[in-house]
Amino acid sequence: MAHYAYNGDVRIAYEDLGGRGGDPLLLFMGLGTSRFWWPLGLVRELVRRDFHVVAYDQRDAGESGRLPGRPAGPPVRALLRRTAPAYGAEELTDDAVAVLDAVGWRRAHLFGHSLGGLVAQRTAIRHPDRVRSLTTSAAVPSDARGLRVLRYVRPGPLLRFARLRQPDTPEGNLALAVAVARILAAPGRSVGEADVSEFVAREAEHHVPSFRDQRAQSRQIGATWHGGPLADITAPTLVLHGRQDPLLRVSAARDTAAAVPGARLLTLPGVGHFLSQDTWATYAAHIRAQADLAGPADRQPPAARAG
Repeated sequence: MAHYAYNGDVRIAYEDLGGRGGDPLLLFMGLGTSRFWWPLGLVRELVRRDFHVVAYDQRDAGESGRLPGRPAGPPVRALLRRTAPAYGAEELTDDAVAVLDAVGWRRAHLFGHSLGGLVAQRTAIRHPDRVRSLTTSAAVPSDARGLRVLRYVRPGPLLRFARLRQPDTPEGNLALAVAVARILAAPGRSVGEADVSEFVAREAEHHVPSFRDQRAQSRQIGATWHGGPLADITAPTLVLHGRQDPLLRVSAARDTAAAVPGARLLTLPGVGHFLSQDTWATYAAHIRAQADLAGPADRQPPAARAG
């Protein structure tokens, strides 16, 4: 069930996924993707490890507010344009803090995947007093901006994404999700309808199709960061990356970990960009171990709550 936080006039949808009484953990999902793409099996693994889990939709995705904007075409073009973006990357981090306020969390552990990992990094930079620990997965480093991001991106998957065409029907949405998951999965790994049907069914229930609004994706990826460097992160940080990630090179994780003081780097063999079932227990265990480095739990309410 969706609840809503507000960052100014922008409505941010979030969902309490269980584990009340556990350590607060906020999940950040990737580009153009709703919170429904968090596998419930992974969530159960996190709850089992004493986390209270909340996931949210970034602006321009899922049930959160969508903003008008000019950019169209493949989202990668947003890295090339010279016109002013629809919003800044700082606003994406403020959206996450609005969710923390609405839930009633003074501080939380953060776990971000793909673009969500990038936003989680920047949240830890901009709002250090709200972050207990940071774990990122399959994300580019915040210090890389504009065209420099492309050094970490493999071009093959981008070309395959650009060719995807499926009708906007229940069957088409399922076929599109399967195609996306196959592009993101580790090479040689079998991916079928059973791996994505949960996500697609939840999105259909809420009338939220992923991956179809290229304008929204362009606005997300084109949000410009004017904040500090990764060296400003003070929270205990873990950088995860699949060694067989077909989309982002492992160098993205290496550079992130090298830039964050005291960060730990863990590359996982046989793991791609897609959060397949065989990764869930491993990811949850590492997120738990990282959270334990932050010290005793802090569950004080924030000074102010979002409306």
